[in-house]
Amino acid sequence: MKTGGDFRDNLVDLTGGGARPGDNTEKQSQRKSTPGRMNLEKWLHSSMKIEMTDGRTLVGSFVCTDRDNNIILGSCTEHLRPDEDGREEEPRVLGLAMIPGRHIVSICIDEASQPPQPSTSMYT
Repeated sequence: MKTGGDFRDNLVDLTGGGARPGDNTEKQSQRKSTPGRMNLEKWLHSSMKIEMTDGRTLVGSFVCTDRDNNIILGSCTEHLRPDEDGREEEPRVLGLAMIPGRHIVSICIDEASQPPQPSTSMYT
């Protein structure tokens, strides 16, 4: 286990708020303009369906991710794979769920559920 250092060194501010002490403003502007970061910001609070290695499917609202590709879904429900008879069980309500990145097989985003984007961006 790595010791020393502060966990705050690995945090990413998606709100565009104030800089953390010691942050370089040039480094911050580079972070904000990457295509991947812009996609993540666009997908915030969108409905997301995640298929996992064990066959389960989780559906919920995208809250956040981290460098290890773990994903947090809010208002999450778990859907099990149908059994041999073709019967499906009722979805199970999980609420807030963390999905380890190593167990994710695929991700689908419901673009119709994306919140409307403001006409003026606060990230420019």
